[in-house]
Amino acid sequence: MVGRGLLERLEKTNKLDRLSDPLQRWLLKTLRGRIRDVLHGVWLGHPLHPALVQAPIGAWLGAAVLDAVPGTSRSATVLVGVGTASAVPAVVAGLNDWASLPSEPRRLGLIHAASNAVGVGLYTASLIARLNGNHRLGRRLAYGGIGVVSLGAFLGGHLSYRFAAGVNQAAPALRRIPDGWHDLCELAALTEGRGLVSRIGDVSVLVSRTGETVTAMIERCGHETGPLGNGEFTRIDGTDCVTCPWHGSTFRLSDGAVVHGPASTDQPVLNTRIRDGRVQASLP
Repeated sequence: MVGRGLLERLEKTNKLDRLSDPLQRWLLKTLRGRIRDVLHGVWLGHPLHPALVQAPIGAWLGAAVLDAVPGTSRSATVLVGVGTASAVPAVVAGLNDWASLPSEPRRLGLIHAASNAVGVGLYTASLIARLNGNHRLGRRLAYGGIGVVSLGAFLGGHLSYRFAAGVNQAAPALRRIPDGWHDLCELAALTEGRGLVSRIGDVSVLVSRTGETVTAMIERCGHETGPLGNGEFTRIDGTDCVTCPWHGSTFRLSDGAVVHGPASTDQPVLNTRIRDGRVQASLP
């Protein structure tokens, strides 16, 4: 319970905003457009940061094992170098995701980032010591590094499980929709270039029309549950899209495919049909 209390205090510590807010503004100004989309993992359909961290953590864990085995100092040095080099893109991708978080998880994410920065610094110092022939110091620095990085990994997991950072927050809404077809609205009520928000029970559904095609998607954005019904409807590369008014995530209306981040996964869509002039939807 002590650990939980500490985490909650960090989440509520608005003094961290003095560093968090300017860093966020700088990152949003520096990382733009396609660069941000690539770092978010839009092209992958999955957050990029958790995939990238496997390389440095795997290499550093391997080095920790080899450091305990006599006669393997050269191999351990190689793994420390690989881990340190591969940590750079993982850090950049993580900062890009962090800049799109709300204030509370962003505060904790700042500690997560700082822990990993210290860990990378210790491993960099370890690599330098090893290359200079001081393997004893290199081992000590590396063991300190794996400890700090493990703390950072714990905080990263907390961000995912407590705040759903990087998780498609719209997907659970599908489980609250019963089987079968559900009435949404009259077809005549739909206007091209605009959306209509309907409900299936307590689930908001965004209904839109393009020509003779009618689509329905979960209305709350999968990134941070922003209201897509209040978003801007645009055409990108010849296809109709909706942009979340909160953080700018953009989704293709026809199939929910993510076009621009910070969302990295597709927005859930429903099956649709027209019966007696009314739009109905069902689970995909």
